[in-house]
Amino acid sequence: MNVFYNREGIGDVLMVLLKEGERHHQSVERTGDVAIVKSADGEVNGYNLFQASQHVDVTGWNGPVELTVELVEQLQSILNDNGIEEDFSWVDVTPKFVVGYVESAVKHPDADKLSICQVQIDQGTVQIVCGAPNVATGQKVVVAKPGAVMPTGLIIRPSALRGESSHGMICSARELNLPNAPQEKGILVLDDEYEVGTAFKIGR
Repeated sequence: MNVFYNREGIGDVLMVLLKEGERHHQSVERTGDVAIVKSADGEVNGYNLFQASQHVDVTGWNGPVELTVELVEQLQSILNDNGIEEDFSWVDVTPKFVVGYVESAVKHPDADKLSICQVQIDQGTVQIVCGAPNVATGQKVVVAKPGAVMPTGLIIRPSALRGESSHGMICSARELNLPNAPQEKGILVLDDEYEVGTAFKIGR
């Protein structure tokens, strides 16, 4: 699940994305303040909650909204109140941007500019293929996990690069939209004081 709110851009509407679908092959059903967005085969892709500020506290929201247990429970209750049976018990509310530790970084056998990294995060060790020239074993870095929404709106998905699986992205300061981020290529290397697995606050 990904949630978005941008009052200036689209009005007082909270967009709840469950999965991506073809925009031109979607249908919309309205019930109360909720629009149900369905794919051509009838599967629910998401919901749009109109007059969102009357249902949830939208203070400070502008773009992707951080998921919390409280927000997910509120959304499920709102849908139920509008006659929609929905169960969000499957939703992952763990942080999507976390401090990681590069346990190893070896050159990709089929791509000189790529490295295959084993990175420890909050949910164990994952493999991430990274194209940054400065990635190295022993670094503490910022990892965008699958499901993370970057400041640009890009949603991180599991992927494969030149035949090697990649489960997340090791980020640069510029990709995280941090103040005074350097423009040259390279991941953000954190000080040792950061604790592996903890959430990392990004810019929006």
